[in-house]
Amino acid sequence: MAITDAVLNELIKDYQKPEDLLGKDELFKQLQKRLLERAMDAELTVHLGYDKHDAAGDNTGNSRNGTTPKTLKGDFGKLALKTPRDRNGTFEPQIVAKGQRRFEGFDQAILSLYARGLTTREIEGHLLEIYGVEVSPGLVSQVTEAVCADVKVWQQRPLEEVYSIVYFDELSGKVRTNGPVVKVAIYLALGIKSDGHKEVLGMWAADSEGAKFWLHVLTELKNRGVRDIFIGCVDGIKGFPEAMETVFPATQEQLCLVDRVRNSLGYVSWKEREEVAADLKAIYRAATEAEAEQALRAFERKWDRK
Repeated sequence: MAITDAVLNELIKDYQKPEDLLGKDELFKQLQKRLLERAMDAELTVHLGYDKHDAAGDNTGNSRNGTTPKTLKGDFGKLALKTPRDRNGTFEPQIVAKGQRRFEGFDQAILSLYARGLTTREIEGHLLEIYGVEVSPGLVSQVTEAVCADVKVWQQRPLEEVYSIVYFDELSGKVRTNGPVVKVAIYLALGIKSDGHKEVLGMWAADSEGAKFWLHVLTELKNRGVRDIFIGCVDGIKGFPEAMETVFPATQEQLCLVDRVRNSLGYVSWKEREEVAADLKAIYRAATEAEAEQALRAFERKWDRK
């Protein structure tokens, strides 16, 4: 629903300075408070079945019974609300539920900061500095632990029986282990399903790789329902061929051509990399061995002088 200029003019007519709009008790916070309280009041009207000033409602067996104060936390700071209640205690507001003390978006802010490696104390200080909201380390832990159950369900979910291709690769990430945040290698498996859609099969943090580690990863995939992988695409990962041969002996291993092209460009000047990459792709994308050989000869004639 569009907000008319007349409504806006009425709202800002008494505000002269920016801090009047954006300060501690700014217009935006007042407006948010009024809207939430009005919405909860409208929810109670629907619940009771009659309006606040409707005398006929006295015979329904339930009625309004004042309000309960509540302080809501969010990226707007603290917001003091008055939650309406009914005499029978059956009213359950939806926009701000019973027991809710913070907006979901505020929890997302905590999770985002935690994912970036901040400690609970650092998150506490950041939220106080930016939003003026005091939170305890216990609240931060409560929010972050709330997603653990969902993470475990995702990690243990059943997988497809067959994947056309599974890419195994490594990326660097930060992980909290017993307090401090350390930089570790994150190994991931990205599968291509038979319908062509991609799916992240799993992610594993490890200090080092080897046949034992990859045997654990591949066995986990098999235990979660994977029966066959047509092609396992890797970039010379240590210990991977031995583990694949043990768990999925029929899988064909293919080295990642993207990494090979990228590694080759390490020997090329910046101004010529795009042209060299295009010539290398002509070799790797060839439909037949003879065509690839022809593209390689052309590459040598053009670039051997370099």
